[in-house]
Amino acid sequence: MADVARHAGVAIGTVSNTLNNPDKVSESTRRRVLASIAELGFVRNDAARSLAAGSSTTVGLVLADLDNSFFVDIARGAESLLRQHGMNLLIANTDVDPAREQRNLELFEESRVAGILIAPTPWVAPRLPAVRSTPLVYVNAEPIDALHSGVVVDERQGGYLAARHLIDLGRTRLAFVGGPFLLNAVAARHEGALRAVAESTGVTLETIETRGVNIPHGRQAARDIVDGGAGRFDGVVAASDLLAIGCIQVFDEQPGFNVPADLAITGYDNNHFVSESATPVSTIAQPGEEMGRVAAQMLINQIVEPGTALPRTVALVPHLIARRSTLGEAWRRD
Repeated sequence: MADVARHAGVAIGTVSNTLNNPDKVSESTRRRVLASIAELGFVRNDAARSLAAGSSTTVGLVLADLDNSFFVDIARGAESLLRQHGMNLLIANTDVDPAREQRNLELFEESRVAGILIAPTPWVAPRLPAVRSTPLVYVNAEPIDALHSGVVVDERQGGYLAARHLIDLGRTRLAFVGGPFLLNAVAARHEGALRAVAESTGVTLETIETRGVNIPHGRQAARDIVDGGAGRFDGVVAASDLLAIGCIQVFDEQPGFNVPADLAITGYDNNHFVSESATPVSTIAQPGEEMGRVAAQMLINQIVEPGTALPRTVALVPHLIARRSTLGEAWRRD
């Protein structure tokens, strides 16, 4: 700012007012200062400005996996809400690496962001993040103490809806494909599927636990099903869209075998690509954008009224989107 002031022939305070309180500066002076800023390539240091003012307009978002469009939806929802309040969002992707997650949290706190949203690595044992003074809200995870707020999805209801959809289509020999069960979301989706089966006479459910929720794990599960005789199932509840895609790839390789005529499949998450796959996948959609908005509003409440916003956990409800992998030719792409 001193360089800009010298170049424009004004006081440093005039440069500050041009940037922050332009109504206090005459039009001719404002233009002269802006011309100097452009010529010198000046970029304001908002981090230093926040430290000097004791406040920040930036929120940090730590996400487990940006390859999953569900987390992209969370970011989009959070960003839209924060923008309405004149705040900015910085996103850090952990690539499901707990050590990287912790480093990102520390970086945001050192940068004195106004608050932090975190969608944590799912299979790490619950723990308190090393965030001492910065307001923090969990997204897609239960807070592990009574001091923090969080936004989650009713995963049991999601698993129930997936199994219920297959049962309502007349499928009675179901398989649940997913794992590992140390992932709370997978375990909850399994419990929901079991509940749907328990209330349905003549319906069975066999569990095929996988080592992960990606396409290779789905392909391996499908090979196991084929090796054991694919005809013993007529429906698969997959714990993720990637698992469902992997299963469909293997089943499509079997001569004379058809999805969904022989075996209907549901996924979970409503990843953006599943509606455009060769066999569009029926899925359970999580309200990612809504989760981001709700979590961001919780965080703003903490920032604006520290100590008065009581910690709470909000559970949102998923919904079914039925496509070709269960409806067959009865489904038509919009």
